[in-house]
Amino acid sequence: MHQLGPYTSPLVDHAVRTAHWIDARHFWYVDTSHGVPTIMLGDAAKGTKAPAFETAALLASLNAAGLKEQDAKKLFVERLEPDFAANTAIVSVGGERYSCALTQPYKCTKTAGAQARQVAAAPAQRSRASSVASPDGKRAVFLRDWNLWVRDVDTGAERQLTTDGVKDFGYATDNAGWKHSDQAIVIWSPDSKKVATFQQDQRAVADFTTTTTQVGHSRTDTWKYPFVGDKEIIHIQRVIVDVGDGTVVRLKMSPDPHRSSLCDDVVCGEGPQDMQWAKDGRTLAFVSTSRDHKVETMRIADATTGTVRDVFTETVPTWFDSGYNDEGINWRYLSERGEILWWSQRDDWGHYYLYNARTGKLVRQVTQGRWNVDHPVYIDERSGKMLIAGIGREPGVDPYYRSIYAIDLKGGKPKLLTPERQDHIAVPSSDGRYFVDIYSTPQEPQTAVLRRADGAVVTDLAKGDVTRLRAAGWQAPENIAVRCADGKTLCHGLLFKPAGLDPRQKYPVIDYIYPGPFTGTISSRQFAPSMGDAGALAQLGFAVVEIDALGTPRRSKAFQDFYYRDMGKQAVPDQVTGIKDLASRNTWMDTDRVGIWGHSGGGNATATAMFRYPEFFKVGIAESGNHDNRNYEDDYYEKYLGLLESNGKTTNYDLQANQDFAQNLTGKLMLAHGILDDNVPVSSTLLVVDALQKANKDFDLVLFPRARHGYGDQSYYMMRRRWDYFVENLMGAEPPKAFKIVAPGVSK
Repeated sequence: MHQLGPYTSPLVDHAVRTAHWIDARHFWYVDTSHGVPTIMLGDAAKGTKAPAFETAALLASLNAAGLKEQDAKKLFVERLEPDFAANTAIVSVGGERYSCALTQPYKCTKTAGAQARQVAAAPAQRSRASSVASPDGKRAVFLRDWNLWVRDVDTGAERQLTTDGVKDFGYATDNAGWKHSDQAIVIWSPDSKKVATFQQDQRAVADFTTTTTQVGHSRTDTWKYPFVGDKEIIHIQRVIVDVGDGTVVRLKMSPDPHRSSLCDDVVCGEGPQDMQWAKDGRTLAFVSTSRDHKVETMRIADATTGTVRDVFTETVPTWFDSGYNDEGINWRYLSERGEILWWSQRDDWGHYYLYNARTGKLVRQVTQGRWNVDHPVYIDERSGKMLIAGIGREPGVDPYYRSIYAIDLKGGKPKLLTPERQDHIAVPSSDGRYFVDIYSTPQEPQTAVLRRADGAVVTDLAKGDVTRLRAAGWQAPENIAVRCADGKTLCHGLLFKPAGLDPRQKYPVIDYIYPGPFTGTISSRQFAPSMGDAGALAQLGFAVVEIDALGTPRRSKAFQDFYYRDMGKQAVPDQVTGIKDLASRNTWMDTDRVGIWGHSGGGNATATAMFRYPEFFKVGIAESGNHDNRNYEDDYYEKYLGLLESNGKTTNYDLQANQDFAQNLTGKLMLAHGILDDNVPVSSTLLVVDALQKANKDFDLVLFPRARHGYGDQSYYMMRRRWDYFVENLMGAEPPKAFKIVAPGVSK
């Protein structure tokens, strides 16, 4: 058996994953198309590219300066900051910064303040030390004892900014219950003088505790974690802090629920958030979201006085999203134009709407049609020209593939800039005149080119090659379109055919699932050689199916809303109809032997499948499932199922509780969970365990005493147990005893 594993295979030459602009003209990227990573410098104006270093020589110089890495293939450069006048560059590797000459022998020296000098490329960028650097890189704010502090990056001098923060009522604190850290949550003003943040009030919120397993007395970790239906949830009091003199301006408004217009936190990844500064730093635009995510209010605050005015409100019948979770919030404060660019699905598709920021009146709908704006790539406020990524607009192209378009805030027809029928990632220059275009499909590796803003190709940058991978027996998955449970809609996905397929034989089927609603099963349509362990399971002789079902994003709003208020079935019926439809065209698929597995929300869906469709799903592995969302964070299901309602006997959450259907189990089920899970409490799985025991059902249970939501150093153990379980119970074969899985390049 050839095992590719979950990591990047050493047998595939990927080309380029991303690119980084140094200024409006120069950029750098790492080209791995020849096996060894090579740092490349590009000049957009000249249309040229060249290696910045010879990798082996650079590695030798870095090791001489203190780095300990012998394998050039494992050299991972996090950041490159060239100084062309001095013919040197700062190379960031392993959290350390090295100053290296750009000419051989590339003499390198470790620089002081390695971690402190993480200069922010965007106001919300975070450093490794849980501090947040200012846009000019001179200062960084951080948390200490529930208050906000500032550090001078050059001298290291520290100064307290707020003084009245107390336990569970601190400034800029990062706690959403399911996620908590020491990270300061702030948005710097463009002039590096102020930060927008909040004082987070969680004093009345219920506690949550995890307990370690060890010899002797256990250690506990306790923090505030609101559940669905709790009377008291986290609220934020918005403030603006002058970093120069420590003045705190409290915005003149009532506290907001701890919510965002997109994700189940107040901050959604990197990049623009629900707090956005005007370019002159005088005003702050932000969105207040209702507890149930049905009402979004755009507001603008005066940064000096704290006066707040409402600009406009959007109210929806189900829930509101301002974009897609993995791309971030899509609305923008166009302060130079006095406008708000708002993203909404009000006409069933995700489009841009332009509002007057002073009057709150709709100026125009900027984009329209039966397709979605996926995310903005670049906006020129003065000209009104934009680059965007769009999905579902090009006929005959997979509806999840992103294409890059030029549009105008005045409206009009979008201009397609990337004609290749693949999934495109655009990385724009700071002035928007160029962008690096990286495109691929699940079958074809990444190609990278440099384009002008009109789409014209300036130069080719790199192209991936899977020749060695195919020679080793790798098979690409196939794109599929299958019938959804409504009988009329097509659900799209991937099929991994079993290795050595003989169409005269019958092969068991494994369905991998993540049910949404904020994301689907397939996290990306970009090329990856293994896509988790789907490829490995196919090598073992299974047909592996992945379907983005009804109830998941990037199609119409009606598509995503399909299971609203019926979340107990979320996505599972579409797996049944989809696999049956697929098997009708691939008769070698054995629908009498169908297994299913998933993690987190996928663990929930797996148990649902085993309990509600026992005649179809025979084997299931439910990892870390949120089996009853009344035992989960308030912000998640209160959005997708609604606020908890009770008539004294029943609630609107009863039909999503997997433990109440456990008595229907007839197949083989393995449950797994980390005891220290601080995202989905282990009690969620234990509710199912208790119900299965009461129903006198046989099942298997794997608990990880040291693991949180992911299984850390036990991930390979879980993978091996998963393979064994399917081989033994679905295939009817005997797996090798205690097979050890290791990452590529690591000796057993």
